[in-house]
Amino acid sequence: MDPVSAGPHHVALPEGARAVVVTASNRAAFGVYEDRSGRALAEGLRELGFDVEGPHVRPDDVAELEVVLREAVASGADVVLTTGGTGLSPTDVTPEATRAVIEREAPGLAEAVRRYGEAHVPTSVLSRGLAGTAARTLIVNLPGSTGGVRDGLAVLAPLLPHVVGQLRGGDHA
Repeated sequence: MDPVSAGPHHVALPEGARAVVVTASNRAAFGVYEDRSGRALAEGLRELGFDVEGPHVRPDDVAELEVVLREAVASGADVVLTTGGTGLSPTDVTPEATRAVIEREAPGLAEAVRRYGEAHVPTSVLSRGLAGTAARTLIVNLPGSTGGVRDGLAVLAPLLPHVVGQLRGGDHA
């Protein structure tokens, strides 16, 4: 069964589902290295059937990240996934920017991503990533590595069709 139809109650991804990818990384923003995790995240979302915008690469700056998150919500994106900036380093500020934007937290999603990653990468529990909604948009912070993105998509793939349908006002029977 493909991941798009493997969600709760085999819900298909709603037509025209849109996702925005945001990468938080000083080094990628300033061209020190290529943004591999953002590209992997965009690719994974396309495979799930989303129309994808981004990755928008931004430095680890609360104000800049908050602006790009608010723009994504205002544009009507169904899902915004971030990569990077979720650790314990003083420059890791993605959760702070996300907290300023989300209206309702969905802590179970962030916990599920951490739990899933813990089996292969014990330090995944150090991620401070958040998940929640703003208007009709789901925002989830994922770690800044291709492995963290892969783990995050493994957790989210079966849930996203259901979540997008609910946020669009669909029945949740």
